[in-house]
Amino acid sequence: MTFQNSNPRPAPDREEFARAAAELLDLVRHLSGPDGCPWDREQSSKTLSPYLVEEAHEIGEAIARGDRPAEREELGDLFFLVVFLAVTLEREEGTKPVDLVRGIIAKMIARHPHVFGERRDLDSQGVLRQWEEGKRREAGRESLLGTSPERLPALLKAYRAQEKAASVGFDWESVDGVLAKLREEVGEVEHAIRSGDGDRVAEEIGDLLFAAVNLARFVKRDPEAHLSAAVEKFRRRFDRVVELLRERGSSPVEAGLPELDRLWEAVKREERG
Repeated sequence: MTFQNSNPRPAPDREEFARAAAELLDLVRHLSGPDGCPWDREQSSKTLSPYLVEEAHEIGEAIARGDRPAEREELGDLFFLVVFLAVTLEREEGTKPVDLVRGIIAKMIARHPHVFGERRDLDSQGVLRQWEEGKRREAGRESLLGTSPERLPALLKAYRAQEKAASVGFDWESVDGVLAKLREEVGEVEHAIRSGDGDRVAEEIGDLLFAAVNLARFVKRDPEAHLSAAVEKFRRRFDRVVELLRERGSSPVEAGLPELDRLWEAVKREERG
């Protein structure tokens, strides 16, 4: 592989990493081979796909929690699964793992012409715009927004679509515009509910969620991670409410909404110290 204007220096741990990666490749081939594990041997790229999605989410959750030990462990699991998929693809189609590595190296060089080709001064938005242009050329697509995998979480689909639109200049000038749009969508949901039109309610709720994701994107926050954190906070507080009721020999059903609300506020105050 050659570079026109940039030549990355060899990493100091390059040989150590190469040996460890080779050991992992050997391990996976053994596990999925004739003398290996029956379960591993039965797997296909299709059966392994759900595990890839699961591992990616587990890493994301560890990062969101700031749990470094879990992050390292989950990233190791993902390394294993990626190699497992590569070995499985080799068995199914004959594509060698080394060809996958060389392919991604070539792609990354092609996607970074400002580094490896004719150098240009680009900010992060310019780099993103160049990246999307490269993807469209490679795929032969005309759409600026392209397509998203069907199994991609809806919040992430919305985020990526908005990010791509923003990369070509279709974005709000300030957060005030984003907030105004969010308030507008809340009003439209209220109006749709009063109208009694179920289809319109569904559409407006979708628009409201899309606007909320856009706010998160504009202020550079991950909506998926923060919604997950909000769910965990709700679960933690509600579990505490149930615990307090049990201490009194009661339950949520027996307590009723006014008492649940009172305890909920008490738990919030308790958490805030």
